[in-house]
Parts: sequence; structure tokens; C-alpha cells
Amino acid sequence: MTSEASVSSPPTMSSTPAKRDYYWVRSFVAGGVAGCCAKTTIAPLDRVKILLQAQNPHYKHLGVFSTLTAVPKKEGFLGLYKGNGAMMIRIFPYGAIQFMAFDKYKKLLRTKFGIAGHIHRLVAGSMAGMTAVICTYPLDMIRARLAFQVKGDQRYTGIVHAFQTIYLKEGGVLGFYRGLTPTLIGMAPYAGLSFFTFGTLRSLGLSRFPELLGQPCLDNPDVLVLKTHVNLLCGGIAGAIAQTISYPLDVIRRRMQLSTVLPDSEKCGSPIKTLKYVYKEYGIRRGLYRGLSLNYIRCVPSQAVAFTTYEFMKQMLHLN
Repeated sequence: MTSEASVSSPPTMSSTPAKRDYYWVRSFVAGGVAGCCAKTTIAPLDRVKILLQAQNPHYKHLGVFSTLTAVPKKEGFLGLYKGNGAMMIRIFPYGAIQFMAFDKYKKLLRTKFGIAGHIHRLVAGSMAGMTAVICTYPLDMIRARLAFQVKGDQRYTGIVHAFQTIYLKEGGVLGFYRGLTPTLIGMAPYAGLSFFTFGTLRSLGLSRFPELLGQPCLDNPDVLVLKTHVNLLCGGIAGAIAQTISYPLDVIRRRMQLSTVLPDSEKCGSPIKTLKYVYKEYGIRRGLYRGLSLNYIRCVPSQAVAFTTYEFMKQMLHLN
């Protein structure tokens, strides 16, 4: 229970909005910081994933680890972080909206629709993920375009130039939402399963092994939270399960985002068309699941850091 809710005197008309805004800001910051920490941790792996998913001609003959070593040789060490500026601009609001929306949707489902238990985590997580995607998708598009570029073969000079080029040459605002449909379809199970798995593992751990896995919350000793290393483990498991199920849709999303800069762009006009083309041309392992081994390596620490940082920020900002 938050400190605002424990005030005994009735709130005045002037104080209530201020307190609500302050709580909203703290919640927004907690999610944003969690997202930034998670993505910064695995930024080089994200760059390699995009290069492999979309079959970049400079690296398509290489595997995950050989690409990790080839990029610094060809583009310098900072080449591993290409597109990360756009990612940070996107991920702060994305993480903030996703975590904050999850808490809001969870309460809404419980109070308004009577949906409780484990199922409300799954539904709330799916809704939160899709909400965050819709709000920040243009930034994800820009980040993918910049990360796909290779030194010496560049179409965009930076974030602003990429925005201007896509807007002027690819249909205005709609150009920023290319690939949105498979993204939303993939985000529903991914975000839903992530929050569902993490929340379920946390509940089971704290209810069955409270002394072994739990510790008092920093801002509210009456609340029990998972120990840091247990949080990391639960977040990693949640990310691995969610990625396995939704990964082919992530591949389709990337190819649609990059369709105008790929030589086979005419074959990636819709989600179904792209799915059929990738499957027919490259198969399951080298097409729909290309780069999955890298995704396991990146999604485990990413989700682990995201959930752990968010839980820590909630304590630091007195959200419990």
C-alpha cells in the first residue's frame, strides 16, 4: 500500500491531483529505467540479431558469434551499438508504458471484470505489451533501420534524417507503422507470457519458500519481495519461454520493417506473404528461427534485468 493511501485525513481538492501525478511520474520513471537498463545490457546482441534476422548481405554467411567478432572488425567497437541511441529514446517510454500499463490493467481486470488469479497476469501483460508497442512503434522502426546499416553502405545519416526520409518517401505517418500487425500479434503472447511466468514464479516462490527466497521490501517491511538473484532467475526464465513461442513473428516484423532496404522487398508486403516467403526460401531453422540462439542469450539477461530493476525501482520510489 502506498504512503498516499495511508494518509488518515481526507484529501483536499488541491492535494489529490498533485499526489496522483507524483505517483504516476514515479511509476513511469521506474518502468523507463528498467527498460533502459535491460536494453543497454544486451545492445550488441540486439544489433547482431537484426543483421541476422533480415539476412544482411555483409553478414548473412556468418553465425551469431562470428558476426559478433566481424562487426567490430568492419565497423569498429561502436558498430555493436549502432542504432542504440534510437533504442534508448524508444525504450524509456516503452518500458515505462508497459510496466505502468500492466499494473493498471491488472487492477482494472480484477475490479471491473472480476478476472483474478494467474489469468489476469496473462491478459494484463498482453494488453500492456500491445499498448507500449503502439505508442512507441515509429521509434522501433527507426532503430531497426539504423541498426541494419553497415559502414560504407548507409542510407540514413542519423535519427532525424531517417524520420524525414521515411515520412517523405514511404507514405507519411503510415510508413512508420510498417510491420505493426505481426508485431502486435507477436507481442500479445510474448508480453503476456513474460508477465504471467514471472508473476507466477514470484507468487509460488514467496508462498512456498518465503524464508529461502524472500526478503522484506525496502520501503515497506510488511511486504515480502524476492531476493535479487531469485528475481534475476525468474525474469530470465520468463523471457526464454516467451521468446521461444513468439520468435517467428519477430522475424516477420523485422523483415517488414526493413522491406524497402532489402533486395527481396516485393516479397514482404504483408505478414502472411512474408511468412510464406521466409519459410519457403530459408525454412524453419535458417529462416523463421534464424538468430534464436542469440535471442536466448540476449532475452534471458534482458528480461532478468528488466524485472529485477523494476522491482528495485518500485522500492526506491516507494511504490509498494
